[in-house]
Amino acid sequence: MSHSEKGHQVVSRSQWLAARRQLWLHEKALTHQRDELAAARLALPWVKVEQPYRFQGPDGELSLADLFAGRSQLLLYHFMFVEGWSEGCPGCSFLADHFDGANLHLAHHDVSLVAVSRAPYAEFQAFRQRMGWRFPWYSSQGSGFNEDFGVSVGTEGERHYNYEPYTDNEAELPGLSAFYRGQDGAVYHTYSTYARGLDILVNTYNFLDIAPLGRNEAGTMDWVRHHDRYEGQAGKPHCCHE
Repeated sequence: MSHSEKGHQVVSRSQWLAARRQLWLHEKALTHQRDELAAARLALPWVKVEQPYRFQGPDGELSLADLFAGRSQLLLYHFMFVEGWSEGCPGCSFLADHFDGANLHLAHHDVSLVAVSRAPYAEFQAFRQRMGWRFPWYSSQGSGFNEDFGVSVGTEGERHYNYEPYTDNEAELPGLSAFYRGQDGAVYHTYSTYARGLDILVNTYNFLDIAPLGRNEAGTMDWVRHHDRYEGQAGKPHCCHE
């Protein structure tokens, strides 16, 4: 006889195996759909980047091509940190906690992974040191880069984010953009994603999705804090959107 524990039936091993096989069929179908989606993403047309964007790094000014660090592919995370802030968005910081481990491998597969923020370069160095991050992180201050790639949406007029009208309060939002650099030095924009499209970057969610209680959150990232604020501190509310 079965009974309920945390809202779940408790059954025999054979009953569990029958249910697990049914779920396995769904998982296999999703795997094939994910493969198809990845192929469609790779098949997107590209746009040549014509604007001479400039960035600030530890050694001064750089071009977008410089951010590739000699590689042909660039993944650029639009990190929410604007002028006057003392710390970055908790949601962006949660994502960024996954970058250094990935970069150990991406650097050997012709891919650079970097972050770019609107704030002046000097303003996020103390926070970067506090977080212990090593991934490259640049400032786009003084250029239209954030607006052109859909993460600086302002506060007035017609506003769009994640390919649809945006009516919430934030003027700066998260995203990821991908670029390719050809042998002639030309740079092409190949892909951008925002909001829940960024879940793919968060391996912690992949672990939670197979934990017994799943993500166990009332709203997207509502439980997330800067990683040095989990012990006895409330931290700041999340600032990323569904």
